[in-house]
Amino acid sequence: MANIEPKQIVSLLAKIKQEKPLIHHITNWVTIYDCANITRTIGALPVMAHAPEEVEEMTGIASALVLNIGTLTEELMQAMYLAGKAANKKGIPVVVDAVGVGATKFRTEKFRELAEKVKLSVIKGNISEMGIIAGVKAEVKGVEAMSVDGTPEMIAKKVAAAYGCTAAITGKTDVVSDGAKTFLVNNGHLMMGSIVGTGCMAASAIGVFAAVEKDRALASASALSVMGIAGELAAAKSNGPGTFKEAFFDEMYNLNEAKIAKYAKVELP
Repeated sequence: MANIEPKQIVSLLAKIKQEKPLIHHITNWVTIYDCANITRTIGALPVMAHAPEEVEEMTGIASALVLNIGTLTEELMQAMYLAGKAANKKGIPVVVDAVGVGATKFRTEKFRELAEKVKLSVIKGNISEMGIIAGVKAEVKGVEAMSVDGTPEMIAKKVAAAYGCTAAITGKTDVVSDGAKTFLVNNGHLMMGSIVGTGCMAASAIGVFAAVEKDRALASASALSVMGIAGELAAAKSNGPGTFKEAFFDEMYNLNEAKIAKYAKVELP
């Protein structure tokens, strides 16, 4: 398996802009606005429907489902179960952002229940969250990664094998694996960690790319690469977190073939 070439990412981005897939989110209240914005700036259409009474119907017209357990409640979990089963029935990808798994018993148990009831296409998280999911010793403080036993590549492969999905671990170097192939994404900038929401936005971006690409590892790595490229370009013209966030959305919206060809860094381990 060769590295992902920039032209593959360009092709997927063009397909997104042409098809404008609808991405249904059941996400957290802290970053819901940002998730909608990043979906739109990439070229897809966001919808944020949380009521159990309508999530199945909304999923029925969507091209991907993104679930985020950041602000978890029992009612929200019921909505996720219903939407997830509807997505499975329709055959569209289900992307789960495992925010804070390992921080509390409730959150960890609810993630495992979700994974039992719904076939997940992509599980995304930081190294500690994914370590907990993989069954290795790890520490999570709130939603921040603290420590973990094992390398990101090993943990990503364990999660992929255990859940029959693609695993995406975000960090200085993002790691994506479907068990058979693994990609390292070396795009991004430290400034991305200075604002709340980049992790949640990454899950939305993965959902957008997965909506038009059945190879979930290719879709996930491509999504994380364009996120990272936009972060690099935004950081170069920012004075701090506020101007960075504004520039980040602009750079995502203005990504083109030349920028992707110049900056994309998706490689094999």
